[in-house]
Amino acid sequence: MIGSDVVVAGSALAIAVAVGLVAHEWSHAAVLRLARVEYAVSYFPGRADGLVALVTTRPWAAVHPRPTGTEPPWTLRLAALAPALLAVPVFGLGLSGHLTAETPVVAAAAIGWLACALPSPQDFSVAFHAGRLLERSRERTGTAHSRAD
Repeated sequence: MIGSDVVVAGSALAIAVAVGLVAHEWSHAAVLRLARVEYAVSYFPGRADGLVALVTTRPWAAVHPRPTGTEPPWTLRLAALAPALLAVPVFGLGLSGHLTAETPVVAAAAIGWLACALPSPQDFSVAFHAGRLLERSRERTGTAHSRAD
């Protein structure tokens, strides 16, 4: 029985990470859509040769915002940190008592999902430097802006 629990828990972990990675990127896209910021989603960008290289060395999905420069910086900051909200269901399971060491499959899935809820270093970079990103967008599009921004 122990051997099958390990296999099922490992499978649950792998599935949670796979689904969580896509949910991570969709959370960025959802906030950008709500803020009416243009974006593009690409799946398996920069494809590498072979399945192992594809799974381990490249992102599975990526969201590329295309701001005009007139958006407030908080919209990009909120979009960058939106994946942290993916942790809410796991915390709900924990507080309700459904997430315990006695349920290793649920615990493994929760660990995989929580790993995807962490904003990436690129996400933090966008959050901290949203103003610079918007300034470059303004320069690229030639959009005039007020110094009050």
